Formats: sequence, structure tokens, C-alpha cells
Amino acid sequence: MRTALITGGAGFFGSLLKKHLLDAGVTCVSIDLQKDDVSHPNLTAIQGDIRNRALLDDVCSCHTFDAVFHCAAILAHAVQDKKFLWSCNVDGTRILAEAAQHWKIPRIIFLSSNCLWGKDFGRLVREEDVPAPVEIYGRSKWEAEKILRGFEKDFHIVTLRCPTIIDQGRLGLLAILFEFIEEGCKVWVVGKGANRYQFIYGLDLIDACIKAAAYEGSATFNIGSDNVHSMREVFASVAARAGTGARVRSLPTGFAILCMRIAYRLGLSPLGPYQYKMIASNFIFDTTKIKAALHWQPTLTNEEMLWEGYRYYLAHHTEARKNAATLSAHRQPAKMGIIRLLKWIS
Repeated sequence: MRTALITGGAGFFGSLLKKHLLDAGVTCVSIDLQKDDVSHPNLTAIQGDIRNRALLDDVCSCHTFDAVFHCAAILAHAVQDKKFLWSCNVDGTRILAEAAQHWKIPRIIFLSSNCLWGKDFGRLVREEDVPAPVEIYGRSKWEAEKILRGFEKDFHIVTLRCPTIIDQGRLGLLAILFEFIEEGCKVWVVGKGANRYQFIYGLDLIDACIKAAAYEGSATFNIGSDNVHSMREVFASVAARAGTGARVRSLPTGFAILCMRIAYRLGLSPLGPYQYKMIASNFIFDTTKIKAALHWQPTLTNEEMLWEGYRYYLAHHTEARKNAATLSAHRQPAKMGIIRLLKWIS
């Protein structure tokens, strides 16, 4: 791979991927709604909109891309305008695919999501399970997947279905958890906290992206960590290492979910339908397929990657809050809203 187009290249994961590719000698073009302050001789950073077909044509006329890494997405908790979210995530994907078709780009690697579902399967989730998203972000990702499948005759498409991506630089909703731990507050789980929820380490996802760019053909792969322990165990591990006195405590399941539903409908909480449906549920991808096809393996457990995220939070959260308007949703701390009341009683 010599030249790559990265959508969302100024965002949390796009920035990690971009740095890795540049360090490997790949010439990169990044397109993002946010300004990209990275300077590198092999980087062209464009503040722009992937829905702008003229912009894409201009970029593609100047570069011959070996691959597109489609990382751009608007998150549900980041904007009030849901039509804007849908247009960026769905129309943006369609316009990008049409440009790739016209300019004969050989492959797109698309980052999809575990938000395609909002239920506990009671087993590992497989690639052939039919998506049934419960909120607009998940629906937009599923629609984008279907759009891309319509172009499989024109170029290779590898879709990576990702759980929560964690690495240094990731704040977003995790910043709420990290603030509780930093200040030695009670860290709350719903019910006993026995549910298991998978994450993916940023560098492990980068490894999968690079391998996907060399894959001959189109495919959909689940990705995620191994050895997934309960949320109580994961939070307790980070709290213990932090040494702040934070302890894990339980909230009654029914009461907590009811309060989350009401707070979201009143616009008082950043936690939407996906979060309140899954907060006490299990969700783990079966990663057998990607391990066999791409010879990929995860390197960090949930505990290890969450600790990396917490260390970054300690060093950068003040700066991130100050510059929030210039950062993508994953790279800025999410606003607590009514969750701050829970902190006050902690």
C-alpha cells in the first residue's frame, strides 16, 4: 500500500491509524469535518465533507489510492440534529462509494459497529446474525453496510464490526467513568455488574485494518478483545490501579434503567437507547472468522486497554475540555448531564 484515503482522519481512531500509516511510509490524504493539525511531508489534510462529491473528485484526480479507510461517523450523543447524523453516515458513505467506483479505487475498509444490535444474545454474536439496531447511530451503520455491499462488483469491501474502541486519546463517554475514578467516587454498575461487554484496543484495530487492506475479496468480520471479564471486575481493576479509593457499587437494575430512559427522553443524559438497553447486558463478538482469515489476534484485555485510556485521561482531560469545540466526539469528554447527580451522592 502506497497511498491511502482516510475519512475521519482527524478523529480519535482516524488519527491513530493515520499516524501508523505515515510512520510506515504510506502517503495519506485525510478528510474530516474537524481541522487536522498534524503536519507531515506525506500527509494532505483536508477540512471538508465527504458528502461533497466535487471535493472527492478533486482529491481522487490528484492521487491514485490503493485503499480507502472509511472511519468518519457522527455519534448520536455528539449532535442534536439526527438528520445531520443520518446524512453524514449514510449519504456520506454512498457518495464516497460512488467516487471510489468512478475513480476505480480497489478497496474500502469500513468501520462498522456493535451498535447494530441492542440485545443480549446469550451467546457469542456471529457475522451471520441479522442486525436489528435500536437507535439512529446503529441504524445508520447498518444502512451504510448495505450501501457498500451494492458496490462489491466494483471494488473489494472489508467491513470491520467494532465494539468500543479504547486507546490513548479516547475520552467521550469514558471520561465520565474516568472522572469518577480520579475523584475516588463510587463507580456504579447496574445490578451485580456480572455482565460482560467486549472492547477493542486501538492498535489491535489498526493491525486488522492493515491486514484487511491486503485481503483479496469482500468480507465482514467481527473484531474484539479476548478473555472478557465482568464489568465489575474490569472497573475494579482500573480503580485499584488508580489508587484513589474508588470502589465499585451496584444500582438496582430496574430502577437504574427506568431513570436512564426518562433522563434521555428529557434531554438530561448523554446515554441513549443503546446504552440503557445494554448497560446490564452481555455482548461479545465471535472473532473466529477474522483470526482465521486475516491471521489477526488481539493483544490487550479490557482491563489493560481501559487502564491505558485512564492514564491518557489524567494527562489530557483539562486540555481536552478547554479545546472541546475543536475535537471530535470521541476525543472530547462527554457532558455528564444528570449523571452529575449520581456523582454528588458518590
